[in-house]
Amino acid sequence: MTEQKPVRIAVDIGGTFTDLQIQDARTGAVHALKTPSTPQDPSIGLITGVTEAAGRFGFELSQIGRLLHGSTIATNAVLERKLPAGALITTRGFEDVLEIGRHMRKDVYALKAEPRSLLVPRRRRFGVAERVRADGSVETPLDEDAVRELAERLGDVEAVAIMFLHGYRNPEHETRARDILKEAAPHLSISTSFEVSPEIREFERCSTTVLNALLQPVISGYLTRVREKLAAQGITAPLYLVQSNGGVVSPEDAARLPAKLLLSGPAGGAMAMDALARQHDRANLVGIDMGGTSSDVSVVMAGAIGETTESEIDGLPVRMPMIEIRTIGAGGGSLASVQQGALRVGPESAGAEPGPACYGRGGTKPTVTDGNVVLGRVDPDAFLGGEMALQGDSSREVFHLNICKNLELSETEAAEGVVAVANTHMAGAVRLSLFEKGVDPADFSLVPFGGAAGLHACAVAEELGMGEIIFPANASTLSARGILDADLRWDFSKSVMTLALPDALGRMSALVAALTNEATDKLEQEQIPPDDRHIDLAADTRYRGQAYEITVPWPEAASMEPDALAGLCARFHQMHLQRFSHHAPEDLVEIVALRAVATGRLPKQDHVETGKDASSSEASHRSVCLDGTWQDVPCFSRDEALAALEPLSGPVLVNEDYTALLITAGWQLSPLGRGDLLARRVREDT
Repeated sequence: MTEQKPVRIAVDIGGTFTDLQIQDARTGAVHALKTPSTPQDPSIGLITGVTEAAGRFGFELSQIGRLLHGSTIATNAVLERKLPAGALITTRGFEDVLEIGRHMRKDVYALKAEPRSLLVPRRRRFGVAERVRADGSVETPLDEDAVRELAERLGDVEAVAIMFLHGYRNPEHETRARDILKEAAPHLSISTSFEVSPEIREFERCSTTVLNALLQPVISGYLTRVREKLAAQGITAPLYLVQSNGGVVSPEDAARLPAKLLLSGPAGGAMAMDALARQHDRANLVGIDMGGTSSDVSVVMAGAIGETTESEIDGLPVRMPMIEIRTIGAGGGSLASVQQGALRVGPESAGAEPGPACYGRGGTKPTVTDGNVVLGRVDPDAFLGGEMALQGDSSREVFHLNICKNLELSETEAAEGVVAVANTHMAGAVRLSLFEKGVDPADFSLVPFGGAAGLHACAVAEELGMGEIIFPANASTLSARGILDADLRWDFSKSVMTLALPDALGRMSALVAALTNEATDKLEQEQIPPDDRHIDLAADTRYRGQAYEITVPWPEAASMEPDALAGLCARFHQMHLQRFSHHAPEDLVEIVALRAVATGRLPKQDHVETGKDASSSEASHRSVCLDGTWQDVPCFSRDEALAALEPLSGPVLVNEDYTALLITAGWQLSPLGRGDLLARRVREDT
């Protein structure tokens, strides 16, 4: 797979800003661009950013050879419940699976039942006669007439999820029901559980299939608008969508399985961290992507990105492979308020419109960004590279009206309180992400990125006892940078449910062969050259009697030699010990599912870091409030910091076009290489 056109563009559409990374093969240079998002139609912000980049960086739109796109569109549609009317068709007697949920209930001793978010109401959940046994044999044939009758009763329904019991083992009934509905009602968007999540656990499988069905019209409509706008601009470059697993797929695959886009944007940041770990020989990194709406925490541990096969969004289970990311409502635009006499920050956000009060777009409530403006940590005249002048008076006014009067604080004290609460939220998310893995934050380097994280990094690191911070180049658009080097990826899985004993080798060998053939067929269908193909095998494994699994790499499965099971079990015992601090090598191991990841490598180019002339290292100064005291703090550009002959000791500010770094007292900043900066702690707290 070759590219003749010289320009590659990665776009990450966030709730507040749309970030772009542009690589020009003619020079190898990578450029960053940031433009406000357009929530009413995110495709407008995308096209605006691409056309603006062409004018600024000297290329024609016809020279774009690849456009990679990550976004929070699917996530926001679910969070805001901007979804079409949907229905669920399932095995008779299982209409209430979505409502019953799992046997593990948080409300077991509560007087009232735990509220459950239901995307499909009871009146639109239909049971039909059919039954497939756990071994895949048919006990009760599908009542096809009942399915045809349902097609006439769906009314204004736009999307239908089909989830039959044990449909993961034998999809015959699901595919037949889908075909009947398509024939009777061609306008319907239909998802089957076998296509979306062909694995055991009917609750998670059902929830994921419903999400996918309801997102199909949303994502299909969005992709249609994007393609129309690209065509109107004469852009013929292939478009790829970023999935939650960090890989990219075609718009056709994305429209068919949109649930795989739920963590599309944040996944790019995790991929960029993975690249940083390799570049700087750091095995353990934890990243905070602090944007305008939220903060996302991701982990690289022992040189690998954390992945999971099950997560949730707003309480809705999602069972499919994805990068492990924890999201909290603590972004630059998170709203601050006083509730019951206490200061609260987030999860509500000012978003892109109206945005923080300092944007001058009508915001009437203080945000974290407003707090940093009041404290002098953000230069109002240099925001977005000087393209957006901030209104500091508006920030001070909203603090006075909403917080100072209620808590009897000065504007400076209120702003410090808001920033401190945001720091605590982020530190708590990092702590939880690492503690649940059984590791110590002190053994990790912090990687702050996104537009706002550089101002909070030192405070968060100190609260966590971390001694090293890596400030990556173009931190504000780092998620887009990670997307820029993404590869095509498809995930395949099959449920197994067997003990890891020699007599299972025959059955497992057949399933592995089927998975491998499925992955190979997809790579051939996408016309991936043989040298750019790669298939990784893994198994979801647990001790017999456990309820949850660990996904264990299983390269030996490709040949399935007699010692293949021994290799899998040994690796499982080791991973169980690392994660839970205990293991039981004498216990029987159970294999729950087999997995194959097919990767189609896309052409890559080396990044060439570009910078401005930094011959003068004489700093300007700005008055900044730190620890309750206003101080005269030296300010450097990133290029000046990279060119400094000696480490810069805090307090110091480093200004960039789209972000700023605050290095507090007790930290020293020095170049790390490839345009990145490294801050190390030089004193212990007293």
